Amino acid sequence: MLTNPILRSKVDALWDRFWSGGISNPLTAIEQMSYLIFLKRLEDMDNSRAVSAKRRGQTHKSIFKGNEKCRWSYWSQLPGDQMLKHVRDTVFEFLRSLGGETSSFTQHMQDAVFIIPKASLLQEAVKIIDDLHIAEQNIDVQGDLYEYLLLQLTTAGKNGQFRTPRHIIRMMVKLVDPKIGDRICDPAAGTGGFLVNAYEHILESNTSPDILEYDNEGKPHHLIGDKIADKRLLQFLKNHALTGYDFDPTMTRIGAMNLMLHGIDNPNFCQTDTLSKAFKEKEIYEVVLANPPFTGSIDKSDINERFSVKTTKTELLFVELTYDLLVTGGRCGVIVPDGVIFRMSNAHINTRKILMDKCKLEGVISMPSGVFKPYAGASTAVLIFQKSGTTDKVWFYDMEADGFSLDDKRQKIEANDIPDIIEKWKTKAESKKSLLVSVDEIRENKYDLSISRYKPIEHKEIKYEKPDVIMKKVLKLEKEIAQDIEEIQTML
Repeated sequence: MLTNPILRSKVDALWDRFWSGGISNPLTAIEQMSYLIFLKRLEDMDNSRAVSAKRRGQTHKSIFKGNEKCRWSYWSQLPGDQMLKHVRDTVFEFLRSLGGETSSFTQHMQDAVFIIPKASLLQEAVKIIDDLHIAEQNIDVQGDLYEYLLLQLTTAGKNGQFRTPRHIIRMMVKLVDPKIGDRICDPAAGTGGFLVNAYEHILESNTSPDILEYDNEGKPHHLIGDKIADKRLLQFLKNHALTGYDFDPTMTRIGAMNLMLHGIDNPNFCQTDTLSKAFKEKEIYEVVLANPPFTGSIDKSDINERFSVKTTKTELLFVELTYDLLVTGGRCGVIVPDGVIFRMSNAHINTRKILMDKCKLEGVISMPSGVFKPYAGASTAVLIFQKSGTTDKVWFYDMEADGFSLDDKRQKIEANDIPDIIEKWKTKAESKKSLLVSVDEIRENKYDLSISRYKPIEHKEIKYEKPDVIMKKVLKLEKEIAQDIEEIQTML
């Protein structure tokens, strides 16, 4: 996370300016900040490419050719009212016309609306972004800066959307373990957290240990991927490996920006309802990672015909979708509400049958209800499975703590099961909190995947005293009571 106190204070100041300037919705504020940061970085990237082309003796065609007045360095020096009008009427129109010439982020600008209402607010925001020296910051700091902005998303979105805690994402990514060359997808990507962490995990696995540094949250830095001998694989990772989908246009813009600021030049982030008939992708990805909406539903007439489970509950449809997106042998980590793992409707049971009978269901990690506070208090579980293969035994873990208090404040605490989960996952070891359950036992229980169903009941042995000892104690107690009554009577 953003550890530099000066940078943090500048970002906090930028946030305060938006709040006091009348933009109090966190999502709207982050979207408007994203536009400004992107405009600054657009010119920085263009300048960098010009220098690189000159070094190679090549000709550089600037994306600003014919639109020089759309450069940050030009319009950021204009007087307040003139700057506001120029950005709204000229610069944004330029961004919408870029199309596919730069990052796919520009494609999401087609419906973007610039709503900063005051010239003074725009001027202050521009000054703070200039002070952040975005061009001079390395990719680690740029990404951390944006993650720090995303922390402001403290309210649930529509249809059960909310931001997944980054330490939970990192745990899931470590368990699924994506590799260089894998195609990775999040069909409900939101701000892109799973894709960013999958990207960083692959680079971490391919960076020499003596180069890596870890912050106090365990996040790796200096991810250069020096052990990737075939640079085509590195280019594949940066340009083609990661795909995110979200039906919310604001989320696709923010998610694409998040990937860009983590070093992915051309993020493949698409605005699509992946449950609808319009979505055609199937059996493409080696890895799927997701935290789909929990409480949404979809119009029955628009549900994709690919689904065998007959339901309008999005949490069930998304589970089947993750299965459908995987190639044979592909791996998935998905967060589901508790109801998915134990409810007994036909739709719930049939969804679990897909995981058990068509896949190798490897793990079910039950998480405490406070993990997603302050967004929601729902109990959830992580399902880890591989498409194809045979389920023999399923590894269950009952997570009781994730390193943070389980109330709305979510303050850091010492108790944390995540390191134990990651360690025991390697061998599927059993302990007081983890156990292996055979597929036959699970089928006998109607595919119930709640750990409480299979936890052994502990019977505590109670030792009773011998009857004659108990009788003596009773007689002694009666005698003492009689003496007490006699004393009370004499007092009266």
